[in-house]
Amino acid sequence: MKAIVYTRYGPPDVLRLADVQEPVPKDSEVLVRVHAVSLDATDWETLRGKPLYSRIGGRFRPRHHILGSDIAGRVETVGRAATLFRPGEDVFADILSCMGGFAEHVCVPESALARIPAGMTYEQAAARQVGRKRVRLRS
Repeated sequence: MKAIVYTRYGPPDVLRLADVQEPVPKDSEVLVRVHAVSLDATDWETLRGKPLYSRIGGRFRPRHHILGSDIAGRVETVGRAATLFRPGEDVFADILSCMGGFAEHVCVPESALARIPAGMTYEQAAARQVGRKRVRLRS
C-alpha cells in the first residue's frame, strides 16, 4: 500500500511517498481504509520535532514513520475480539496515540472509533477538530 512517510524530523521536504506493508489488525483493532485525513498542528509539530515535547518516543528520530491522527474511512476488516464495528461501516477517529493516517490503510483501536453521522462526508469527519487547532504551515 502507499503511504506518506518520514524517517527524520524536518521540513515538509523530508516526506516521501513509499510502498509500505499493509497493517494487520490485532485482536481489538479495526483495519480502516482511509478516505480522508486532516493535517493539524500535531502533525506539523511532530514532523518538525519542535517544540521538544513533540519528540516523545523518539528523541533523535521519529518513532512512528507515518503521520496523520484525525482520520475518516471505511472498515475493511476487524480483529478477532473487535465486536463494535463491521466491514463496510463508515467511521472516524483521533488516533494520536498510534498515528498512521497518511496511508491507504491504518489499524485503529476499536475503542477510538465512532460511526460517521448520516449526512457527514469523510472530509467533514476527518476535519471535525481542525477548527479548534490552528495550523500554521511555516518552518
